[in-house]
Amino acid sequence: MNRDWHATARTLSEALPYMQRYSGATVVVKFGGNAMGDVREMASFARDIVLMRQVGMNPVVVHGGGPMINQTLEKLGIESRFVRGKRVTDQATVEVVEMVLTGLVNKRIVQAIMDEGGRAVGLSGKDDDLIVCAADDPELGYVGRPIEMNVQVLRDLFAAGIIPVIAPVATGMDPNETFNVNGDTAAGAIAGALAADRLLLLTDVPGVKDTTGEVVTQLSPDDVRKMTAEGVIAGGMIPKTETALKAIGEGVRGVVILDGRVPNACLLELFTEHGAGSLIRSPELPRHEQRV
Repeated sequence: MNRDWHATARTLSEALPYMQRYSGATVVVKFGGNAMGDVREMASFARDIVLMRQVGMNPVVVHGGGPMINQTLEKLGIESRFVRGKRVTDQATVEVVEMVLTGLVNKRIVQAIMDEGGRAVGLSGKDDDLIVCAADDPELGYVGRPIEMNVQVLRDLFAAGIIPVIAPVATGMDPNETFNVNGDTAAGAIAGALAADRLLLLTDVPGVKDTTGEVVTQLSPDDVRKMTAEGVIAGGMIPKTETALKAIGEGVRGVVILDGRVPNACLLELFTEHGAGSLIRSPELPRHEQRV
């Protein structure tokens, strides 16, 4: 038992420089997948977020909820249809999306954070016009592309020591419109508007892989473009790397694509030497903040 205590103390001591580096930093975390439906995994994620806040960081949680939306649509007899991997969202569907994301899913995450001793407030992109969208593609219906951001409400919550938890539902230029926004897209837009230090995209793969199947731990935007042109980055990874490049172009210092199924994935990325997953870094990122 004593050895376990010593190991815990050593781990905390080794994490100190990274805690100091990120003190006052804004970190946007996109959370989703199976962990949202597992009580223990949800509690573990919430504990990590509370720890980030406790050591002086400003975490923002942006969540999805695709499986819960699918279940509810099925119960209501509303057919789900997808075009190029994106949900076609008609008026009936967007009402269900808003109900599930802003109600059921958002409040579960808020409660999990509070159960771990944190303070959290649930929002959607419609609150205080946080995210204003235009239609992304007429074929998709009410699927939104962020065109205006108002993140002052998030800064106000930071100042009060409160963790924002954001459902990716937005308003349109017509205030009577409601848009469903891809969770990664919403997280990237929020991170860009905040000029966040890090955007963490939790997914179900270890990161960006090279031609041999090995995870590339650090990439520049030019590396990403080259790998995409060569077909190395393909399929479902393309929207994530596109989100990363857009966020970096808007001032985010680094975007990490990492496996959210790994316990304490956020802490491994932020507070250890080698991090976790693939860091896509801004060209201006100082050497001491890059992977070793």
